[in-house]
Amino acid sequence: MDTGTLALLIPIIGVSIPIVAIWTKHRKDVLQMEIEATSTQTAEKAAQYASRVQELEDRVQVLERIVTDRGYNVATQIEALRDQRRVDENDSGVALDTDKQHAR
Repeated sequence: MDTGTLALLIPIIGVSIPIVAIWTKHRKDVLQMEIEATSTQTAEKAAQYASRVQELEDRVQVLERIVTDRGYNVATQIEALRDQRRVDENDSGVALDTDKQHAR
């Protein structure tokens, strides 16, 4: 390599090294911010899911208490409601044929 080419390369390399260092630091900072934002969003979603799970557990406990504590016979109650519906349908003069509706 002649001295003229070397004289041109030294300033180019001298300017390029700081630019690459600045760009690398900037890229590192951007990636760190993305990681922090993602972890914050994940924590928020986890809190929302935990809250929803707690609500559902509370509802299940209420349903269990209704079925077990009061001695309800759920099947008997469902049949009683069906019987009441049949009586109401006959009184109105318009009967729903539930078997045909289910067949469709």
